[in-house]
Parts: sequence; C-alpha cells; structure tokens
Amino acid sequence: MAGITAPQRTRKSRKPTGKPNPPIILLTGPEKTGKSYEAARGSGSDLIGTTYWIEIGGTEGTADYYGRVPGADYEIVPHDGSYQDILDAIRWVNHQPRVDGKPNMLVIDSMTSLWDMLSDEIAMYARNRAIRKAQRNRSRVPTLDDPVVIDSDLWNRAKDRWGEVLWLLRRHQGPCLLLARTEIVTAFENDKPTRNTTRKVKAEKNLPAAVDAIVDLHAIGEAWLTGVRTLHMEIQPGETQRFHNFTVDALLRRLGLQDAAESRSVSELRPDADLQEHGQQDRQSAPRQAPARQAPALTGEQAAELIRDALMHPTNPENALRDLREEHGRRTLKAVQTDTGWGVMSADDLITKSLDHLKAKAEQAQAGMEGGEQSGDQKDPTGHEADQETEPTDTAEPEPIGEGTPPPPDPDEEPPALERPEDVSEAEEPQDIPRPRPAHVNKVNKVMTVLLTEAEIQARILGMTMQEHLEPISGPDEGTPPPMTKLRTYVIEHRPMVIGLLEERGERDLANAYRLAGKPELKIAEMFATLYTDLATVG
Repeated sequence: MAGITAPQRTRKSRKPTGKPNPPIILLTGPEKTGKSYEAARGSGSDLIGTTYWIEIGGTEGTADYYGRVPGADYEIVPHDGSYQDILDAIRWVNHQPRVDGKPNMLVIDSMTSLWDMLSDEIAMYARNRAIRKAQRNRSRVPTLDDPVVIDSDLWNRAKDRWGEVLWLLRRHQGPCLLLARTEIVTAFENDKPTRNTTRKVKAEKNLPAAVDAIVDLHAIGEAWLTGVRTLHMEIQPGETQRFHNFTVDALLRRLGLQDAAESRSVSELRPDADLQEHGQQDRQSAPRQAPARQAPALTGEQAAELIRDALMHPTNPENALRDLREEHGRRTLKAVQTDTGWGVMSADDLITKSLDHLKAKAEQAQAGMEGGEQSGDQKDPTGHEADQETEPTDTAEPEPIGEGTPPPPDPDEEPPALERPEDVSEAEEPQDIPRPRPAHVNKVNKVMTVLLTEAEIQARILGMTMQEHLEPISGPDEGTPPPMTKLRTYVIEHRPMVIGLLEERGERDLANAYRLAGKPELKIAEMFATLYTDLATVG
C-alpha cells in the first residue's frame, strides 16, 4: 500500500544510557509464606529514601503490626477503599520528593485484592444490567442466587482500570514492590487437564509480564527467582533460580538499583482511532506551528448537563451522581466551574450539593408520607374519616443547574400531603376526563388532576373505562376518586403494562418517555397529546 515516505517531523536519535530502570518487583507466594514480612524488612534498605505502604483489601491488616519487624521503616498511605482513591494515593506517592537523593519505594499489599475488587465491581454491574433488562422485557428479575453472565465489554473495562494502575506504577521514580497471592491449580496440556499441578498468580493474567522481577516464596525462608530482567546478575532466560538468604535489599542490589536512572524510560502506545489520512498531504505542505493549547476535557456547561441527566435517572439518581463522580474523578470535577442557582461552584461541589438535596427530599417525603397516613387514620365517633384537610408545604429551594436552566424534577419526589375524598367538590369530580382547574386551585388538587389524567390515559390504552380501571381502589360511593396515595401507587404499578402495550403498537418513543416519567409526571397530558388531544392540562 502506497504511503508517505518523507518524515513528518524533525527527530534526533540518541545513544543508550546503559542505566537500568527503577525495578517493579512482584513478590508472590501462598498465604502465610512471609510476603508482607519481607516487604516490611526490606523497607529499611539504605538504598531507599522513604517507603510508602498502600494496603488494599484489609483482610490481613498487617500494615500497622509489621511496623515492629526488625529494620522496618515505612509510612502507611491511607485511602477510603474505592478505586479512584487508591489511584489518587498512588499519585500522591509519585509526587513525594526524594530523601537525601535516594529514591522512594512503593509497596502495594496486595494486587490480588485489587483485582478481586475490580472483578466484584463488574459482577455487580452485570447483575444490575440483567435486572434492568428483565424489567424492560417484563420478565422474571434474577435473584442473588441466579448466575449472571459477565459480558466481555465489562471484562475489558476491568482491564482498562487495572491498566491505569500499572500506568501510574511505571511513573513512580523509584522501585515498586507488588505483593500477590499464588494458588495451586491443575496444569493443562493441549487444553486438557493433567495430573500435574502448577502455581498461578491470583491477579490479572498479564501482571507477570509487566514487572521486572518475580520472586516466588514457596515457604518461609524459601525463595525462588522465577523471572527477571537484568544484566547485573548471571541468569539464563527462562531459568528458575533458588534465591538463598533472600531479602528485598539483596534483590534491589542484584537488579542494580544503585546504578538505576532517576525515572523509568517508557514509550507508551497511544491508539488513535481517527487517523485522518485524508489530511496528511495538507499537514505535510502546511508550515509547522506551535501546538495549540488543548481545551479542558470537560466544560462547565457539559458538567451541568451530565449532572442534570444523572438527576433525571428513572430509578436511582444518587447512584448515577456517584458513578459520574467516579468516571471523571474528583480532581477533574473540582477544576470545572459551573454557574448554578446555588451560585458559582465546582462540578464536584455541585454533585455533593445535589446528593444532599436528594437526601433532604427523601427525608421530607418520608415525613410527609408518615404524616399523611396518621391523618388518614383519624376518624370521628361515627366511624367516618374526620373532615380535615392537610395543606401541602413546598419547602424545596430553587436549584437551577446551568445558567438560565431550571432543574429537572426529582424522579423519587413524593407527592404532597394526602387528600381525602371530602376535599374534592362536586364541581371538581372527574367526568369522562379531568377538566382544567382554575388558577387559584391549590397544589394538592393539581397533583390529583395529574394522577387522574394519567389514570384516564392508562384506561384508554388498556381498552376500558375510567371507572373499570379504578374499580379495585375506588371507594363505596360511585364517582368518588380514590385517595391520592392509593391512586399514585396504582398508576405507577400499571406503568410497565402500559409501556409494553405502547411498544407493541410501535409507539417506542412515547414508551421510552413514559418510562422516564416523574412520580407524578406533571406534563403527562402534553406527553400523550399526540394520541389524545382532549386531555386536561395543569396550569
């Protein structure tokens, strides 16, 4: 295939330095073979400035206890156990200055726990994906005992997150000591099991290829060097060598840490899907200009839009906000400024503010539901419900997200206080369809109108009258609407059935919009205006 033969930019070759990289060492072995003990003892090597210890998993909890090992000298780096905070702990270690010109060492205990955590994350994601698919198809939702298949795209996501950890480890300007557990597994030959057994590192399968040396502890005091990349010692490729009197300090000296470069020499690959082959000739003939300053990866408007979409999540807006924070990272979100109804703040602060607001909404709704149930149980001596009216309170503060844009409705927002049938006058009782209310009608009646409108829409799609549809929850008096809370629960329970009928009729856009509708949906009449033009709207 013909292509460009002339070089596209000026290059300059160089001679090799001959200096080894600061080594990344993998210390493996079954449980209770002294991996953490040897790491703690090696932290006091005089080749090391400061040793930083990141403990992942906490099942053993030896970071504090092994501080009393003879010669141990390290500092523990805390984290909250999340993937993003573990990444940030590694970044923090990478930015610590050298001590007396000596490189710092990073110990991670253990990589096995890190891979287990990433595997558990995609397993949870796969189960949630299966639940959402079952709800869309109106099939049986899988239980915790049902197996769920983890698709290949989720494994690729876990490998990407694992690769980001290794990418940061390669940026550490000093040795890295990675601890991992091995397990005895059956050896395979020609894809068939044999009677022999072998040792396998319990982590991502490409980890041994990413390190400079592998030491396998078969037992306490019995170490084997199973793989190494060095010119400071005599060892044949593929040879497994017994390491007598093993210590981390002795291994660092054999790997030539005393002669190592200050930082690793790496050439990372940069996959580019947009090759832009059609512009090669234009770029070749155009004069070379200074590279333009790249725009930030996330603007304030984009961040506000993402947060608004997360708040519109149909089932769990809180998890959607937390996933958004995990995807972009707190450091990136703190650098993005957004203009909101709460004032100018960073995107990270806006997510925190939104989470607090959702929590307050949930507590307020719970208090309203409890108050409504108590008022509904009050009866006079004759056995009838007391003629009391509970006025709704609107304490929600304005929360526009983005300049000049109002916030989306809270998907989990509970309706205002409970309304009793006596609160509805004869003029307001529904006939065939709810009629428009005057401007002075209170908020409770507006919500009731919305619910009755949605019930009317459901009845029409289900092929029955309004009275037949609401018969299971209607009172003894014909024509009297059911209580608001019962009506709200009833229409929400019938939404999946209506959505399925809409999809069968080919109304997929309308079905998707109805699936994301609020509880209640104030614009339900406008949503179904294409099917029914005579529906009442709430002003």
